[in-house]
Amino acid sequence: MGSQATQPNGATTPRPVFFFDIDNCLYPRSAKVHDLMADLIDRYFATHLGLPEEQAIKLHKEYYKNYGLAIEGLVRHHQIDPLDYNAKVDDALPLESIIKENPQLRELLEDFDGTKVKLWLLTNAYVNHGRRVVKLLGVDDLFEGLTYCDYSQIPIICKPHKDMYAKAMKEAGVERTEDCYFVDDSYANVASAEKIGWKSVHLVEEGLPVPEIPASKYQIRHLEELRTIFPQFFKSTNRD
Repeated sequence: MGSQATQPNGATTPRPVFFFDIDNCLYPRSAKVHDLMADLIDRYFATHLGLPEEQAIKLHKEYYKNYGLAIEGLVRHHQIDPLDYNAKVDDALPLESIIKENPQLRELLEDFDGTKVKLWLLTNAYVNHGRRVVKLLGVDDLFEGLTYCDYSQIPIICKPHKDMYAKAMKEAGVERTEDCYFVDDSYANVASAEKIGWKSVHLVEEGLPVPEIPASKYQIRHLEELRTIFPQFFKSTNRD
């Protein structure tokens, strides 16, 4: 994934775009990156807002629920420097000791036919974190671009807000919502994308409870199931 491909280009493409979430999607929840991040966020709330631990955790959860990202609440209500937050939270994660190359994931992504579909990353993380993760997984070269939550731009736009999906479409160069495919582990993100017309897939990892009301038409336990749902995009399912 070259730097040029990650920049908004506005160019349209006849190919559909398959958007992939990164955290708890390209690697399993069992890696506990989310838990480590939550601890760092709680610590940031406590330190920078001068809150007791219990209040810091409560406010963190409140902002996450209301805005989709804790940082948006911090910027909106406390004028926190978002890049300082990123340095002390996302960039402080010891990812090198947690995330390793995943040959099975690479094999799946390589099986996508690049002449039929464009692979694109869509994350609520800042650009540094997104690039770190896919590089450590050994799949950074298989995506044509990255749409990320730009902490330096106020107001901060992130999933599940519809403007984030519009931003992703513009940057990936796709005009029609029916040409957008998407997989994410977040119920809210998938439901929001489904609502605007994306073909969305909710990844509910093995061992997690299945929601009573599905977030979208498609629900999977493993990314490998994408071959079954969208066989038209895979080399292995379109051999003569």
